Amino acid sequence: MENSNMAIVAKKAHKETFERISPEKRDRIITIATKEFAKNGFKGANINIIAKKAGISIGSMYNYFESKEDLLLTVINEAYKLLEKVLGSVSLENKNFYEKIEELVCAAQKFARQYPEIHQVYLDITSEGLSHLTPRLSRTIEYITIEFYRHELEQAKKQGIVREDADVNVTSLCIDNILVLTQFSYTSEYFKERLKLFIGEDAFDDDERIVKGVVDFIKNALMPRMNISNNK
Repeated sequence: MENSNMAIVAKKAHKETFERISPEKRDRIITIATKEFAKNGFKGANINIIAKKAGISIGSMYNYFESKEDLLLTVINEAYKLLEKVLGSVSLENKNFYEKIEELVCAAQKFARQYPEIHQVYLDITSEGLSHLTPRLSRTIEYITIEFYRHELEQAKKQGIVREDADVNVTSLCIDNILVLTQFSYTSEYFKERLKLFIGEDAFDDDERIVKGVVDFIKNALMPRMNISNNK
């Protein structure tokens, strides 16, 4: 993604010993831990069960992670890296602001369908019960996204395709909230049902309709009135 040349540099939650094992073993531990956290939440997930399913001893698990919290934070950090990779693969060259937003909505939709468990874990860590972990979470990917929105909105204003009076910071928040909720609508059972209530029972059969609707909504909110009339 353009203007996201910052790499995620999250503070490591795992021990150095975790980096010395094979990539296959690391991936297996992270994959199983992600599934357990997604299914049972942080409080319900059992590190002994995770170790057993990963085919390692509980002693080895604690040799890699100080606590279950550190294992969860490692899962989150790996998810951020995966999201950064997905965003980095989105081609935004030679596109205007709204075309870029459309690409990002498509990418968010695809990412949610491909990795639903990651979003379920993310939903869990946003609960008040895990608020004590907030200071330890990496926010780098969010900072990258914020700067991207701000930059693109400022450029779009100069091009006359976004209203001059649009508050860049508030607009960035609104767009990101739309993308986040779109992703949750494909992963959380509650949000899935919510989507069907608003869109209809066939909501998941027409991805293009959702993307078009989201982009049209953003266009109508941000385009100068003259531009909206000309686009009709």
